[in-house]
Amino acid sequence: MIHRLTALAPIALAGISLLASPAYSQDVKLPPTMVVTAYDTGTAGFNISVGIGKMMKDKYGTDVRVLPAGNDVARLAPLRAKRAAMSGMGSGSYFAQEGVFEFGTKEWGPQALQLVLSTVDCNAASLGVAKDTGVTEIKQLKGKRVGFVVGSPALNQNALAVLAFGDLKQSDVKVVEFSSYGAMWKGMVNNDVDAAFATTITGPAKELETSPRGIVWPPLPPGDKAGWERVKKVGSFFFPHVATCGAGITKDKPVELGNYPYPIFVSYGSLAADEVYAITKAMITGYDAYKDSAPGAGGLAADRQTKNWVIPVHPGAVKALKEAGHWSAEQETHNNALFKRQQVLATAWADYGKSSPPSDDKAFLDGWMKARAAALTKASMPNGFE
Repeated sequence: MIHRLTALAPIALAGISLLASPAYSQDVKLPPTMVVTAYDTGTAGFNISVGIGKMMKDKYGTDVRVLPAGNDVARLAPLRAKRAAMSGMGSGSYFAQEGVFEFGTKEWGPQALQLVLSTVDCNAASLGVAKDTGVTEIKQLKGKRVGFVVGSPALNQNALAVLAFGDLKQSDVKVVEFSSYGAMWKGMVNNDVDAAFATTITGPAKELETSPRGIVWPPLPPGDKAGWERVKKVGSFFFPHVATCGAGITKDKPVELGNYPYPIFVSYGSLAADEVYAITKAMITGYDAYKDSAPGAGGLAADRQTKNWVIPVHPGAVKALKEAGHWSAEQETHNNALFKRQQVLATAWADYGKSSPPSDDKAFLDGWMKARAAALTKASMPNGFE
């Protein structure tokens, strides 16, 4: 694989050792320096990573550098090059594992990402809708303007997954494209678009709430089994969740929406189990020191981990969770099945590379998606991107 790190070349990442150093604690041996990648400065993922880094510095003497990156490829490139240990990702972690969208290129393909810890808190992630549209149900978005962000398949796929709950496809709405997430939400305030995807606690959603347009979050009731089956076909990483915080949402006025963990701290499967164990154990034992450092950090508690999700938990993290008393035989079985899925995808990618695939990027991706689908079908595994 080609490592495209030219954009990160000016950043002084050299000399970072992921090997254990003399411990500040008898049972946790962290390296003296560690790099973590995250979403842009000011995002929940970045802020939570900074909180964890401060805990590691205060408790274990480890200097943690949080490297912000604007997209999933940029977040994972330092990990793949072994210049960072961990990344605070979103749904892009699943897309990377599956080798789809921006990871369906010759340079990438399926990535063997594995979970460290992730957080689900009081917020949810769904389509925020301008209140002045009168929309109260997802199906009522038919014919409405829905925001997409150019070059951000994660955001766009998430929007399509929520639309699927109302039995709507992309062709049923008017897609309005924006250059960035921030621009899309400014478009909501400026009445250039009617709905946009976000987490309920994002700052731009709060701005819309206080604007003349207002905001609503059309519910995705878990009792609507058919609706949720449609969601899962487009975004298999979503699950029903009751939001009790966010723009226009309180504990007294909760909303049944969809959610997935964010941030999702991941490492590569190739990172040694003892190193991931030390990182995970530090995050578990040091939880009280960072749980209030940023909105959402509280969801990183060992007893609040999302069970049986779509990405396997790293063996090092499994060891730490077992010691904390938060691992079960059922999870072990599910985790082993996900490891098998990663093997099936890796083999399919290798076989596709040997088949003289087309050089054109679009044709290459189309061919890979067919090969991927065939391999998963043969292994009796769900596609996830039908």
